[in-house]
Amino acid sequence: MQFDVMRFPSYAFDPATGVATFDYVLDGPDPLHFTETITLPVPAEGGVPEALPRVLDLLHVVAGVSYFKVGAPARVLAPSPVAPEVAEFFTAVYTQGMAEYAYRNQLPHVLELTVEVPGALEAAPLIDNSQGRPLSAVGGGKDSIVTLEILRAAGLDPVPFSVNPNPVIQNVNAASGLPALAARRKLDPRLFELNKAGALNGHIPVTAINSLIAIATAVWHGLGPVVMSNERSASDPNLIWNGHEVNHQWSKGVEAEGLLRAAVTAHAGLTEPYFSLLRSLSELHIAQLFARHTQYDDVVTSCNKAFKLHDPTARWCGDCPKCRFVYLAMAPAMPRDRLNHIFGHDLFADEAQLPGFLELLGIDAHKPFECVGEVEESLVALSMLNDDAPVLTALRKAVPPTAWTTASREDVLTPGGPTYVPPTYAKILTDAL
Repeated sequence: MQFDVMRFPSYAFDPATGVATFDYVLDGPDPLHFTETITLPVPAEGGVPEALPRVLDLLHVVAGVSYFKVGAPARVLAPSPVAPEVAEFFTAVYTQGMAEYAYRNQLPHVLELTVEVPGALEAAPLIDNSQGRPLSAVGGGKDSIVTLEILRAAGLDPVPFSVNPNPVIQNVNAASGLPALAARRKLDPRLFELNKAGALNGHIPVTAINSLIAIATAVWHGLGPVVMSNERSASDPNLIWNGHEVNHQWSKGVEAEGLLRAAVTAHAGLTEPYFSLLRSLSELHIAQLFARHTQYDDVVTSCNKAFKLHDPTARWCGDCPKCRFVYLAMAPAMPRDRLNHIFGHDLFADEAQLPGFLELLGIDAHKPFECVGEVEESLVALSMLNDDAPVLTALRKAVPPTAWTTASREDVLTPGGPTYVPPTYAKILTDAL
């Protein structure tokens, strides 16, 4: 399928139902038309704030990556004039956010395109939303649980939020005891038909999409900033290809966070739209904080395979990069029997897991295309474990002596790096550590 350009004909929003419909066209000799539906939770009262359609403007373009990937046209034409910060964000989403897709499909032109905008707008008037209750994104894993509990302990009365919550997320929300909000995203069914027929496919920056859905929900419900739980290692690329970083977690990284914040402030005026509370922390540090909260042991999961099963009892597949990394990260922070109870598997006793753990340690392969931590974190976690489980024994033998010199426990467990956490929230995090 050959397409010349991607267009965004229109979108509509019905405040009575919370339903937003977004139209897309891949234009060429045989155009393809798509319509996506996103349903926001409707507040009990109040009208539509002026900032809400502005956020939906951004969401319209960003959600289009799901349809762009069908044909990867060389041109993407945004539907209306925007501020320069917004244009920069759009281009980053369609290039850096699609870098893994471009790499896997060998489409280097994707990394070079520029989202074209039909003119420039002045920045929107500022709206101070910084003092509202935080909307805390919940994905079911250890990170979002840690954020939720830090905000709760600080007396900020957080509102849990998710997009298309499955039973795992619903059970985590229930364990928190906090009333939650949820939105629904429904892709055009034709997309799945095209995928089955062999259309181009691949990873998209879904966190950018879900983040804008969260911001739209917070705006409509009169809440404050959206608080994410993206960690320091999310900014670490998997590899370099054609001179470009390829990062599976780009839309969770600090660069994407800054671009999204700037775009939302410029287009919708929100002074404090969005930040990641845990940005300065390593996954290993976050695992230690999670270990304080035993009430989530029977519901927590970070396994993407389990998410697809829609079975609340199957929380960890026990055989994927995410399971292996989280198991390794949690192991120094808790007794092994508690760890095995959480996972339902003893991964250190299963020697079939050895090749996957070697990938996490940067031996014989690049970091997996998954939401896993840095190689240094895995090495430090291994150095903190001293028992003779079969996998641990084999890993210690396989790690080259020079690799240990890069594994500084102090560096991994000391907060650091750039963040966008506002000062009041930064103090809350410091007090919680």
